[in-house]
Amino acid sequence: MSRRFHRLGRTRIVLGSMLRLVLVLTAVAILAFTLVKLSPIDPVNAYLGADIARVGPEQRALIAEKWGLDQPAPLQLAKWFENVLRGDLGYSMTFNAPVSEVLDARFRASAPLMALAWLLSGVLGFALGVIAGASEGSWTDRVIRLYAYVLASTPTFWLAILLLTVFSVSLNWTPVCCASPIGVLPEDVTWLQRLHHLILPLMALTVLGVAQVALHTRAKMAEIMQSDYALYARAQGASRFDIALRHGARNAALPAVTVLFASLGELFGGSILAEQVFAYPGLGKATVEAGIRGDVPLLLALTLFLTSFVFFGNTIADLLYRLVDPRMQAREPVR
Repeated sequence: MSRRFHRLGRTRIVLGSMLRLVLVLTAVAILAFTLVKLSPIDPVNAYLGADIARVGPEQRALIAEKWGLDQPAPLQLAKWFENVLRGDLGYSMTFNAPVSEVLDARFRASAPLMALAWLLSGVLGFALGVIAGASEGSWTDRVIRLYAYVLASTPTFWLAILLLTVFSVSLNWTPVCCASPIGVLPEDVTWLQRLHHLILPLMALTVLGVAQVALHTRAKMAEIMQSDYALYARAQGASRFDIALRHGARNAALPAVTVLFASLGELFGGSILAEQVFAYPGLGKATVEAGIRGDVPLLLALTLFLTSFVFFGNTIADLLYRLVDPRMQAREPVR
């Protein structure tokens, strides 16, 4: 009977989460659409570009009618919602292709970058946090904290430009731009070439993501090393290293997981700046180009994608909490 109540409780939690997701996506879509419409950018002028001087008012009106820009803003939003419910995300004026195809192509480029940066920043940040917290007050702790404090306040674009200047311009070790060699067909690009072009953007995102995880893990680890059971283990002859690995790392994993999943939105924001600096053709660069050109369908789709991305990341974090700390399962109310 108890298990049945627990299953019903989890079902309610899942349904409640899905309902919140729908409400959040709706609110975000309305807000994003309103901000785009308040923008001074004229989508027709941005679409025409250099050809704007050769296009008359009649042709501009035809273009606006084709894209549905001649209709009132509430009607445009209502029609967009209707199309989304049918599975149609619209057509991108920026890339002259369906939005779904643009998202698919750009996601394939951004996925390895963001996934590797997220994973590496979590692993390195957790390891540095454990080392710093286990040796609180030592020179190792001071060096790690200095590294974290400096990089936590470093703008992503500045670090990306610095890496580009040093490794690409001065040393000529890495490519200057793009996700593959210029002039080479996508099917002819090898995985080593892709990895070569991925190195600098990956370094920029990873280095900055390490700081927050390291600082939160260090704080929790220092608290654990001063706890009663850690002092008791020291009295029995256990070394600080043994206590840190056997007792501290598991307990310190909870804040690390929290920060890691909470930083998904910042990761996407950092990728926008990094991809812009390195001309990396991913979701971040597509967001900038869509914003500059006032590409409403693409901007709304990217906004909904990011919102869902962060929402599901936080949901997964909630589930992982119960695996990392079984006491949370015991505190879960029976419904």
